[in-house]
Amino acid sequence: MRCASPSSQTCQSANPLTRFAQKLATRGPITIIAIGSSSTAGAGASSPATNYPNRLAEELKQRFPNRSITVLNRGVNGEEVGDMLKRFDKDVLAAKPDLVLWQLGTNSVISDHMFTDHGAAIRDGLKKIRAIDADVVLIDPQFVPKVIVKADAEHMIELIAMTAKVENVDLFRRFDVMKRWRDADHMAFESFVSPDGLHMNDWSYACMAKGLGMAIAEAAQRPVMSAKATSHLVPCAPAFLTPRLLLIAEFYNTTRDSRQLYFIWPCRLTERMPRRSKRMATISLPNLTLEVGSPKASHFWR
Repeated sequence: MRCASPSSQTCQSANPLTRFAQKLATRGPITIIAIGSSSTAGAGASSPATNYPNRLAEELKQRFPNRSITVLNRGVNGEEVGDMLKRFDKDVLAAKPDLVLWQLGTNSVISDHMFTDHGAAIRDGLKKIRAIDADVVLIDPQFVPKVIVKADAEHMIELIAMTAKVENVDLFRRFDVMKRWRDADHMAFESFVSPDGLHMNDWSYACMAKGLGMAIAEAAQRPVMSAKATSHLVPCAPAFLTPRLLLIAEFYNTTRDSRQLYFIWPCRLTERMPRRSKRMATISLPNLTLEVGSPKASHFWR
């Protein structure tokens, strides 16, 4: 059975994976940590080779054949966010990952343990990941009979999506991808759900890995240039500086007669600006001087 193509909305990352992109550019080894519960551990898969982290490793090898990319599986059956946070230091941070894939929410839904902290626990985990300057992608629950029967399922999906948006991190919308298989592609649950009615199967894990691989590659390969800007690029609008010192600027490319968004690193401002400041500063790069606004850029590409 051929993997149905997921829509761009469910698989395209909202934010560039800057750490991953830097490692690709410098040809350094890349470490990805997949942390989560049984969906990450591989429940429902016929063998460890067919769980989503191992499938993703193969997918990324095909996309980046000349790069060293390691995907480490840190999934533990039955865990909720609080359980995962207790082992973050050992199972995530100690490996110094470049990218963290955090699958969460399912066990809280099926156990009727809906978050009462309005996403504070998720934000605590994101804070830990940001402290090591790693990229992160959240993965929401699966669209399966034992999840969608719960009254809080949609609320959990909305909470994770809102947290990702507010915290300015990427989200892989697994729930929507699988819902599309059922509603738009008219697939029976038996085609992509294991007999227990909860976990994915070999086919759906493979499709999930393909979608994730597509999203990671797209986010890491957006137009990125070093500080050596070239003369054929003309600034179209004020640039913005993110908290990670990544400069976002739109240029008119005279050789292609088109407008393009570029992510420029590394860069430094000569003066600090308050986060809500409306003042402009200037930054000079080789062959190019840009006006730079306050360090708040999430709205620029959302």
